[in-house]
Amino acid sequence: MIAANRKAHHDYFIVEKLEAGIALVGSELRPCREGRVNLKDSYAEEINGQLWLHDMHIGSNKFSNRLDHEPERKRRLLAHRKEILKWGLKVRTSGMTIVPLLIYFKNGKVKVELALVKGKAKYDKRDSIAKKDAQRDMERELGGRY
Repeated sequence: MIAANRKAHHDYFIVEKLEAGIALVGSELRPCREGRVNLKDSYAEEINGQLWLHDMHIGSNKFSNRLDHEPERKRRLLAHRKEILKWGLKVRTSGMTIVPLLIYFKNGKVKVELALVKGKAKYDKRDSIAKKDAQRDMERELGGRY
């Protein structure tokens, strides 16, 4: 795993997940291997039949010179056209958002786990925190018997 968007589970209801590749330039690979990636406030959108990832920060490469990349440029995501068009339609019609959850290596390639999400209201966030606390208390009381 390279980076995770921990806040996504707190802020959104996850409806559906998808694994996609990401088109990187050469100077972006070393910071990915070193874990200098930030997914906070990043999102994806469908533009002209292509999926683009916005506001994902990949740190600069200290070994690249003038050919270094822009840290927060938009990056193209690689997925099947049917999935891209289906998710784009859901985003336009039902007010959902596409958010990256994880970035990881799979067979030497950088992959992104995307989620189709719906925003939580403030009372939903409080409810999920209360459920987590209750679950933690119950596990503590059982003392690991199960």
